[in-house]
Amino acid sequence: MLPNLIIIGAMKSATTSLHYYLNCHPQVSMCRQKELDFFIEGRNWGKGPGWYESHFTRPAEVRGESSPNYTNHPTNAGVAERMHSVVPEARLIYILRDPVERIVSHYVHKYADGGEDRSLPRALADLEGNSYVERSLYHMQLCQFLEFYPLSRILVLTTEELRGRRAETLRRVFEFLGVDPSFSSPRFERMRHRSELKRRKTAAGRRLEALLRGALLDRLRPDWRWHVDRLLFYTLSRPVERPRLDEDLRRRLVERLTPDVERLRALTGRDFSEWGFPVPRTARTEDALDKALT
Repeated sequence: MLPNLIIIGAMKSATTSLHYYLNCHPQVSMCRQKELDFFIEGRNWGKGPGWYESHFTRPAEVRGESSPNYTNHPTNAGVAERMHSVVPEARLIYILRDPVERIVSHYVHKYADGGEDRSLPRALADLEGNSYVERSLYHMQLCQFLEFYPLSRILVLTTEELRGRRAETLRRVFEFLGVDPSFSSPRFERMRHRSELKRRKTAAGRRLEALLRGALLDRLRPDWRWHVDRLLFYTLSRPVERPRLDEDLRRRLVERLTPDVERLRALTGRDFSEWGFPVPRTARTEDALDKALT
């Protein structure tokens, strides 16, 4: 069996929580290993469709996976074309977050993992061709998929509505997927992997990780590894304080991202007023939405 649902991102936008909530539904089976990254050429594409299909063994009306790295164009180019060649009838969910807040959370994630040593201002000194910024260009990322999938097969959500109006938002997700929209669960009260829990390993912690990687850590499923990693290295790590953007850097980011946000508004007919971006006074009309889709 192949999946008929793929959460394509965005990174640091509650994809883990959404994956968890969907898996609670009796008509939905989400892949046990999150982030298969199958359609990324430099990762698992070479393992072939058989490897991909082996991750979907439980029969269900909806079978899904979540790989936020699918919306990392141009670093991961060609994802949508490869995806369409294997699962052309899949439904896609793209969950977004305030683009500036997503960038900061992305930075914290990378710094905690040891992949970033620069300060946030230094990491964002040049906004052109910047990997942090490109993942927050949601319209640009979405357009890669619209070349192969109609907008009617892509559900656009926001982290803010999943947090603030969870029951209503999940009902909309279930309706989109064609499963019982009235389903609810006490487990919907949880949000997973919050950025304030991020920790960065000390030098001793990194040495221990290197020793255990081949023998233990690399053999664990990613969802288990997070818990094992936290248990083993808690005392050998330090909390990562979320940096604050100064006003000048925030202004530069908003200026860089605003054109993309405006195109996203025109495409979806939504104003995304929950984000820290000015909302134009003129409301988007159905005519404007029809024009954006042609």
